[in-house]
Amino acid sequence: MADPLHQFEIHDIFPIGVDQGHGHTLLGFSNASAFMVAAVACACIFLLFGIRRKQLVPGYWQSLVEISYELVASTVRDNVGAEGRKYFPFIFTIFMFILFCNLLGMTPFIGYTVTSHIVVTFALAAVTFITVTAVGFIRHGLHFFTFFMPHGLPAPWIMGPIMVPIEMVSYMARPISLSLRLAANMVGGHILMKVIASFVIALGAFGVFPLAFLVFLTGMELFVAVLQAYVFTILTCLYLNDAINLH
Repeated sequence: MADPLHQFEIHDIFPIGVDQGHGHTLLGFSNASAFMVAAVACACIFLLFGIRRKQLVPGYWQSLVEISYELVASTVRDNVGAEGRKYFPFIFTIFMFILFCNLLGMTPFIGYTVTSHIVVTFALAAVTFITVTAVGFIRHGLHFFTFFMPHGLPAPWIMGPIMVPIEMVSYMARPISLSLRLAANMVGGHILMKVIASFVIALGAFGVFPLAFLVFLTGMELFVAVLQAYVFTILTCLYLNDAINLH
């Protein structure tokens, strides 16, 4: 059976900086870097060419662009409200980047899933966390700390020493949960696909059964790729709502 974890290995395509004394690569352009650049390029091509010829009755490509736009716009509108409009470009950018990273990872033979690496997903989650926290302090100043003391408790000052640390730990865990959820779903799904695919060859004529399941699993993974991008987006909106409205 082929190693199912081999697909997540990072390989340098060409070195940018090399330690002359030891011959180690200090900085390199890797396959992960290439697929992140490809994800940005594909997202730009998808959006720009989709609206190049705007029509009253949209074609398939323009419809996909409008659906993507409206999906994020409605998510921001429903979860943040009118105040969230100014943050739409940031949220839409995150959604499109994660979406195309996930979809490019499903490309047969050459696909590489960038979002399977916790360093990538944590970087996205950290940017989101820092941005949301900055918005909270800019809008509310030190009053933002009242977010950690839930309003309406029967005895707020008595419960404060217990509730405040719990709320602060929960708040600080947000980037960890965001990053782990996305990376774990990508890794788990691709490992399962690799294992099932190895059974197709190993079972010979009986491989038609795991092959049929593999086709079904591929469809599910495509759905998960879109779903996880949406989940990351909607959680970002919920966190932004907390920062803006303090609840």
